[in-house]
Amino acid sequence: MKQILYSFLLLPMMMWSQSNFEKAEKLFKEEKYSQAEVLFEGILKTNPADTKVIEYLGDIAGQSKSWDKAIVYYKKLKVLKPSEADYYYKYGGALGMKAKTVNKFKALGMIDEVKSSFEKAIVLNPKHIDSRWALIELYIQLPGIVGGSESKAIKYSNELAKLSPVDGYLSRGHIEEYFKRYTAAENQYKKAIQAGSTKVGSQKLDNLYKHKLKKT
Repeated sequence: MKQILYSFLLLPMMMWSQSNFEKAEKLFKEEKYSQAEVLFEGILKTNPADTKVIEYLGDIAGQSKSWDKAIVYYKKLKVLKPSEADYYYKYGGALGMKAKTVNKFKALGMIDEVKSSFEKAIVLNPKHIDSRWALIELYIQLPGIVGGSESKAIKYSNELAKLSPVDGYLSRGHIEEYFKRYTAAENQYKKAIQAGSTKVGSQKLDNLYKHKLKKT
């Protein structure tokens, strides 16, 4: 009898929480982030371990470039569900963006954790494309003296090629473009278009022609 009564009393709260979640999710999709945040925070007070709510709050913090808040939310997600690759990827991404806002010495101390977060995502999900893209960006932008490596960037580009030919060509084109090998980048973007990336590949190629290749 007590269990029935408890369930009966709990039901309205569950319905209220679900209703507010749907409203908050709709607001998020409409990019009304501040309104969605208020509702998600209210839901979190009644269910502090709701991973979907925490993830949305982390994403909202990221949208407003509140990296410290995003880091806290994503770190909590890693603790609650350590087997989820996306949580490590998002945590690494927020940490990487935070590193860009601090002084160089502090940023250097954060790089290893950024890198290991993306690597962990790949361990948990060997087909994780976004983490490989993130590592490529990290390795080409970092100076060699602190761990930057074109060869490692190419390694992840080659891995992308096996998972998705389009991503392989686009990422290799990005590497070539970054190091100002524009003709090689042009060839990679053309291959990406042939492989099916008509929109992104064409945009990359047009940008290359407009801003860089014509100058060589």
